[in-house]
Formats: sequence, C-alpha cells, structure tokens
Amino acid sequence: MEFRLSEDQRLLVETARKVGERFGSAYWRDLDARKAYPAEAWQAICDAGLCAIALPEEHGGSGLGMLEMALAVEALCAGGAGSTLAQLFMLNPIFGGVSIARFGTPAQKRALLPGLARGEVTFCMALTEPDAGTNSLEVRSFARAEGDGWRLNGRKVWITAVPQATKMLVVARTRRVEEVQRRTHGITLFLVEPDRPGVTHSAIEKLGTNTLPSSSVFLDEVRVEPEDVVGRVDEGWPALLEVLNTERIVTTAGLVGTVELAIRLAVDYARGRRVFGATPIAAYQGLQFPLAQAHALGEAARLLNRKAAALCDLGEPYGSPANQAKLLAAQAAAQATERAMQTMGGMGYAKEFDVERLWRDARLFRFAPVSEEMVLNYIAVHDLGMPRGY
Repeated sequence: MEFRLSEDQRLLVETARKVGERFGSAYWRDLDARKAYPAEAWQAICDAGLCAIALPEEHGGSGLGMLEMALAVEALCAGGAGSTLAQLFMLNPIFGGVSIARFGTPAQKRALLPGLARGEVTFCMALTEPDAGTNSLEVRSFARAEGDGWRLNGRKVWITAVPQATKMLVVARTRRVEEVQRRTHGITLFLVEPDRPGVTHSAIEKLGTNTLPSSSVFLDEVRVEPEDVVGRVDEGWPALLEVLNTERIVTTAGLVGTVELAIRLAVDYARGRRVFGATPIAAYQGLQFPLAQAHALGEAARLLNRKAAALCDLGEPYGSPANQAKLLAAQAAAQATERAMQTMGGMGYAKEFDVERLWRDARLFRFAPVSEEMVLNYIAVHDLGMPRGY
C-alpha cells in the first residue's frame, strides 16, 4: 500500500491549492452574502484542467482517476471555499462526467464531455423527491411511453444549481414499482434541459451553501427522446449507484478540506489572541484538545476516502469505504467548524472571520447526500452482516 503521492499528484495538488487560494475566503464570503453563483471560480478550475481530471483523454480530459479528483477537491476547498466548492464537482465531473463517460452513447460523449471539460456545459441531477428522499428506489416521477419517446411527469426537490445548468440528469421510472419484480428494475436516466417545455423550478430558501441555489423542480408532460437516455432503458439503477458512490468521494474530499481550513483559521487566531497575560490562548489545552480531536478524525476520513477512490480506480468494490469516509468526514467537519467558532469566541460568530460560513455549509452534509443514519444502516447490514430493519 502506497501512502506517498507521486510527483504528478503533488503537482496536481499544488495547482489546485493555488487556484483555491486565488479564490480565497473573501471571495466566498462575498458570494455567500450576495447568494451569487461562483462562475468565475469554476471557470478558473476548468481552465486549470481540474474539472477534466477524470474525463477521457479523447474528449478533452486527463484520463486520471477518482483519487486524483479527491486530491484536487481537498486542496481547492482548503484554500478558502470550504465544503460548498465540492458541490461544483458533484454537479459536473460526477453527475455529468461519470454518467456520460461511463454510460453515455458515443454521440453524447462527443457532444457534452469536451464542453464540460472547458466549463461551457454544466449539469445538475434531479433525483430527490418529496416522498422519496434517501429511498431512491421509491421515486415516482414517471416517463410514459409515447411513440419512440416518452412524456415525463413528476416533482423533484432540493435540486442544486438548476438555473445555471445546461443539462439536468433526471432519474425517473419507466416502469412503475407495482409492475416489476425487482424494485431496481424500471429506472431510467434522462438528460433534459432545465428550460425544456414543461420544466419549471422555484428556489428554496435555506441556511447555507448560498452560492449554489436549491430548487423544487416540476416536470409536466416533458417530452424526452431516445437520444436523451443515458445508459439502458429500465436498467438505470447500476449507473445511478456509480454516480452516487463517486459523489460520496467528492463530498468527503470537500469536508476534509473544510476540516483543514477551519482548524487553520482557529489556530492562526488563537496564536495571536491573548486574554490572561502574555500566553496566547493557543496554549490552552481546553482549546487544543477539541481541535486536535477534529484533526485526527479528519485525517482518518481522508485516508478512508483515498482508499475508496483508489479501489474505484482499480474497478474493485468501494461502496463501504466511501460511505464510512463520508460519515467520519461530516462529523469531523462539524466538530472542526464548531470548535473553531468556540476558539474565536464572539469573533467566531462574525462573518468576517469565515468559520460561521464554513459551519453553516458543512452542516448540510450530516444528512446529504446521504444521512448519517443511512450510512450506519449500510455499515450494519453490508459490513457487519446484521439483518435489515427498514
């Protein structure tokens, strides 16, 4: 097992770190206040080749793997953005890149992947529904056969960056649950433009991740054609699992970067803060120990996530380490941001010191894209061999 990064990987991390620091905390603080989309930062990421890390070389990518993507996301998020920047990688190299590169038709790859690599084509994914959150097999959006295509109807909720997306990856049933023997059968993935007739969306007001809007999406008799299908009709479940598991890796990488950033901000503040005499508060064990604990937990998540990414690149099962890493990373980010705020006292509550933004944004990932409880269910059933109780 190799723990050292190769020279190429170190150069990749250095590139990502420079881009992340170029768009540092002040940039994200301003966007958060204005609820503005980070178009400039994403274009710079694409220009640096970081969006295209894992895309095929024949379509403008670098042909590398999920490990390299995780390394880049860690460094980018640690530069000042925190966990919300990782969502841009979920949206584009994962929802768009993984689905099309691994399951798309040659025509879809030619039409969309080069634009994705250049930042000209962006994506979102419409999976979650009001009555089918974590339980993706219960999606009720339905595509009714019509001629050689379908008419798509349904409602989606908590869909990220719909107004900015060129394409939306929609998860729908083409066979109803009542009609199939296996619930995994009858699910199909479609590519639909957010401005296609019959698609409407409305914003959801929320606590954090303000730089990326969340929306309710309504699908009303939306016409979809055979060329809109990603993968196989009725057999979209394996492709969806691949998208969701690689999403875990990117989510965790962003949280690991958040842990690093929050602790750095706290330590820098504590070194310069003196309250009782000449000793900086950074010397107080009451402040040191919680930050050290969060750091250790973040490092454990980092290693598990890199294991998951490496196994993914080898074509071996990686669902368990990916889920375990996400669980630990979300907890580590919660601890790191909370204790960074506590270290700063009242100033930790001030927007100008940034940790309150990191805390608000990271809180989302205790229950998204999969909740802690469902990860623990997964571990109990799949890793411990315990009976399923839900």
